[in-house]
Amino acid sequence: MAIVKSKLLKQLANNYPNFLKKDLEKFFNIFLTEIKNSLKRNERVELRGFGMWSTHLQKARISRNPKTGERIATPEKKTIHFKMAKELFKKLNNE
Repeated sequence: MAIVKSKLLKQLANNYPNFLKKDLEKFFNIFLTEIKNSLKRNERVELRGFGMWSTHLQKARISRNPKTGERIATPEKKTIHFKMAKELFKKLNNE
């Protein structure tokens, strides 16, 4: 089951009843926006104990349309790479 933003906000509101829901939503939006902006600037984002996001440049290449077999020129693009922290890895694997 995937977790969605609304469920995260609901959980935050339950854990922190002293904060207004709209303030928690504002904070969460600012948090996500800062991550996006950092990645746009090719900066690495690291949350200790959770993981690290970084951008990688995927070179331009010639690919194929799997349906028709036609060759297509795929342009260069940025991709996001996530590497989880050792702590999170150990928790997920019950170590």
